Amino acid sequence: MIPTVLSVAGSDPSGGAGIQADLKTFAALGVYGMAALTALTAQNTRGVRGVETVRPGFVADQIRAVREDVRVDAVKLGMMATAEIAEAVAGALEGIAAPVVLDPVMVAKGGAPLLADAAVAAVRARLLPRAAVVTPNLPEAARLLETAPAATRAGMAAQARGLLALGPRAVLLKGGHLEGAESPDLLLSVEGEVWLEGPRVPTGNTHGTGCTLSSALAAHLALGLGPEAAARASKRWLMGALRGADALGVGGGAGPVDHLWERRRPASGDAVS
Repeated sequence: MIPTVLSVAGSDPSGGAGIQADLKTFAALGVYGMAALTALTAQNTRGVRGVETVRPGFVADQIRAVREDVRVDAVKLGMMATAEIAEAVAGALEGIAAPVVLDPVMVAKGGAPLLADAAVAAVRARLLPRAAVVTPNLPEAARLLETAPAATRAGMAAQARGLLALGPRAVLLKGGHLEGAESPDLLLSVEGEVWLEGPRVPTGNTHGTGCTLSSALAAHLALGLGPEAAARASKRWLMGALRGADALGVGGGAGPVDHLWERRRPASGDAVS
């Protein structure tokens, strides 16, 4: 039977982020993707123009409808938008055995807020303890911890430990906001600290990068990989998608990554150590 992954997130009509990026990632990696919508956005590669949230009870109804009929091997949580939606999602996932990957989406690539201030506490209290892996970038980690963003690897390690203390089984803290030619990520769990190294890909077309990485991680967990192997495979795959982004020519702003890069060219051989 094909592995299955349920994404609970918002919609991006331009196709580069959110549910659309998640489903493309699932298909590219060979798992069966499902989706429960939390919000509709009016956005493109230049920015977000508006957000309409889905009624929390209906978000929960979508999740329950899937769980009643289809086996769920992994769950990816993205844009929650409000505290009420976060609470509804937590309730609808009660008792699920599948690993949950939490991408604490807070701000769109162009700077538009995608998570209400009051919802941060709900994500922290209700969803973080449920996560097998949480995948914040540095600003998201800082907001969850109510502190300033880390600016060094030592700062990243300290904040990853702070996040781990909030209840997830592992933290994949993304270091793309650090300065320099490298883009290191840190995977931290009770089993130890693992740095995932990789060069910074020189592209401005990074729309949906966080959504895509967390979806790839959920897909690899559904395929049976452990957290470290899944994180390495996901980072390696995302690097290929970033390298293919400039050739797409989609939109006039920050364009999407290329979710089908493996179909368009051979694997690049980029190493993630």
